[in-house]
Amino acid sequence: MSKRIFVTATNTDIGKTYTSKLLIKEFASRGIRVGAIKLIETGVVDFAPDAEALLACVTELNPAFEDIKVKDIVPITYTLPAAPYVASNAAPLDLKLLNAAVEKLEKLCDVLIIEGAGGLYVPVDKKYMMIDLIKYFEASALLVTHCTLGCINDTILSESALKDKNINYLTAFNCRESDESFKDVSEPYFKNTREKVLKIDADIDTICDVLYNL
Repeated sequence: MSKRIFVTATNTDIGKTYTSKLLIKEFASRGIRVGAIKLIETGVVDFAPDAEALLACVTELNPAFEDIKVKDIVPITYTLPAAPYVASNAAPLDLKLLNAAVEKLEKLCDVLIIEGAGGLYVPVDKKYMMIDLIKYFEASALLVTHCTLGCINDTILSESALKDKNINYLTAFNCRESDESFKDVSEPYFKNTREKVLKIDADIDTICDVLYNL
């Protein structure tokens, strides 16, 4: 089994795909065979944007993925842009399909980046939340959080959820150009309560180091 890293976030549109691509590039730069999968993507009509972006990135850096198709990267898609539970009309999750997809791709890589959908407590079906899939696939988690007002609350709640499930995780902040207030409004709290505030763009090398050894 390859090293599995599950990229999750405090909510939707926080930067999971952006972060996943940076992880792929950093691991590949170290000579590590890296792959990626997005288990479920919603809002897909003719084009799966997240899966397409991951496939393009991986194919460029890992020749073993040259015959891999988008359907291999995202085995489950739904048209409605909503939580999988809603988008699927509460259909039971096909774990056999996901297992087969993961097993196929990890034969081609040493590190498999697994991208989630939405936040940790996005409902997948009547039994599973997104956080349960991290545990199911025995993955370490990278929690991507935002840098806007409210990130303290959102980050702590998500970290508490991961701790409750006994999931090994690392938290990193995806700060965008518009998040100028972070250094004055929220960052002081994080600097005073943890050893280091890791940022996706500035610290991707450190993030990869830690995740690889979790």
